[in-house]
Parts: sequence; structure tokens; C-alpha cells
Amino acid sequence: MIRCIAIDDEPLAVKKIAGYIQKVPFLELVAECRSAAEAMSIMDSNDIQLLFIDINMPDISGMEFVKSLANKPYIVFTTAYSEYAVEGFEVEATDYLLKPITFSNFLKAANKVKNLVDLSANNPKESVKTTANHLFVKSDYKLIRIELADIKYIESQHEYIKIHLVNSNPVLTQLSLKSIEEQLPSDRFMRVHRSFIVSLAKVSVIERNRIIFDGNIYIPVSEQYKEKFQEYIDRNFV
Repeated sequence: MIRCIAIDDEPLAVKKIAGYIQKVPFLELVAECRSAAEAMSIMDSNDIQLLFIDINMPDISGMEFVKSLANKPYIVFTTAYSEYAVEGFEVEATDYLLKPITFSNFLKAANKVKNLVDLSANNPKESVKTTANHLFVKSDYKLIRIELADIKYIESQHEYIKIHLVNSNPVLTQLSLKSIEEQLPSDRFMRVHRSFIVSLAKVSVIERNRIIFDGNIYIPVSEQYKEKFQEYIDRNFV
């Protein structure tokens, strides 16, 4: 099942997309949202793979919202204005549906996403091997040894993860965040967001449910993981 959100500030429009989603066997409707802010709240605590999102919305447009996402799910824009098509594909949207949207056109867009998801699932994932003090990952056809003590945080980027290190460039490898989370020692690393795992030893500054690295990198602690992270803070910080 592909977990998705319908986002549109017009009640009838969002209900229509939600209804279409519920008709497609391989789609799962997680939420109907009337704004980008509402969608972000849902995404903080759920693993969302697909957004059906209107472009023209108040406060922040669908286009601006998608551009702001560090880790983009699959995107299908829905709009009454064809002039946004080029910009939509520039942000790597999978498809672009013009209103009024028929179910047949919706289904074509949904099938495009399904084909991409299936293709990703059928591609062999690179493996990760861990010991007590280091791990080996494959990156650019090379096997790279990474000391656990050098990891600051790990960031999900679709089918890849980026391992951010203390004194060297990040390492990009084709793994899911879940797969590497299962390999890392839970007393040294913690998932704090659907897109981030942090090295607990590197956590030194926390502000408003955000972990700050290097003075300008802000990693959110989402509602789903807040209680567990707070327990760690209570045990270790005075």
C-alpha cells in the first residue's frame, strides 16, 4: 500500500481526491488536509509516500511547500492552472493533474507512482554490515568503513540515506532509514523523526523540540518520538 495525503484548501476538491484515493486498491488515505501546515503535522508522525497537493493555497502554496521539504515523497500536483506545469516538473513531481480531475486521469497518475515504487522495491538494496565500533556500507561501487563514533546524524532521502560525519563529507548509500536503524546500537543512536536518526553522544544543543548541530542545522523531534527522546534527556541532562 502507498500511504498518501490529499491536500487542498477547497473542501469539495479535497473530498473528491480523497474519494478517488479510496477507490484505488494500492493507495491508503492517511489524511485529508486543508493546508500545508496541517499536512506537515501529519508527515511529522507518519511515513507518507505520496502527496496529492493543490498549488494555489493561502499562506503557503503547494509549490512552496514541496520546495521546502528536505525529503520529498512522490508528488502529484492538482491545480486549475496549466502555467504551473513546467515548475511542477522542475521540483520532480511525478505528475500534474488539471482540474476538473477525472478518475481515469487520477488513476493514470496513481499508476505512475506505483510503477516507480515497484521499480524501487525490485532494485537490490545495498547491504550494511555493523560491528561494535564501525559499519561498512556500499557507496559509488566502493565499500566504505565508517566509525560509529564519527556519525553525527543520518538523514533519509527517498531510497537513500545520507550519513553525516564529524570530520569528513557525508556518505550516500542506498538503504532505508529503517534498515540501518535496526543495525545500530539503540543505546548510542535514536530515531527522532521519520527522516532522521541522531547519534546521542553528539547531541549537545536542544531548542524547542529541535536538535541543533553545528549551530545552523536543525533536526526536528516529531511527536511520534518525543516521549522516548525526552526520557533520554531526563536521564542524561541536568
